[in-house]
Amino acid sequence: MKIGLYFGSFNPIHIGHLIIANHVAYNTDLDKVWFVVSPHNPLKPSASLLNEHHRFHLVELAIKDAEKLRASNIEFSLPRPSFTIDTLTYLNEKFPTQEFVIIMGSDSFQNIARWKNYQQLLKFYPIYIYNRPGHPVTETYGADITILDAPMLDISSSVIRQFVKDGKSIRYLVTNDVEHYITENGYYK
Repeated sequence: MKIGLYFGSFNPIHIGHLIIANHVAYNTDLDKVWFVVSPHNPLKPSASLLNEHHRFHLVELAIKDAEKLRASNIEFSLPRPSFTIDTLTYLNEKFPTQEFVIIMGSDSFQNIARWKNYQQLLKFYPIYIYNRPGHPVTETYGADITILDAPMLDISSSVIRQFVKDGKSIRYLVTNDVEHYITENGYYK
């Protein structure tokens, strides 16, 4: 089985994440796409980061009826901070018959040289890249990359968090279940 790993904080998961994951799941050679919820991205501040278990639950709510999408909390049990290369090493040991592909935005790929052991990632794992506005892929580092013809959306979790804080509607930016759960629990206020 060929599995795409979509790493992220998903703070919160939004329609942009879902559209990309669905596009990749149904328009590439992948059998499944796993949303790998990262407890804390070592390259991002954690001040506004919702608890990892709450973010994982939001991902589960968002994809509850999606056949080819799965929420993964695999990084919760790994040493912190979590680094992609360490997670992939663990997954290869745990699931030796699976083939893993990294899914990432062009904005993240532009910064891949800052990642731990990024040369190993580029050497051993295919990377499927979806374009992000203002972040064209200009350097491939000799990696096995596929540029996806995916919808280009300019939606960010930080804007959604600010909308919630300001009392603005986030309807249609997140699924109904995610919106309800955020509102019901007072997240991001």
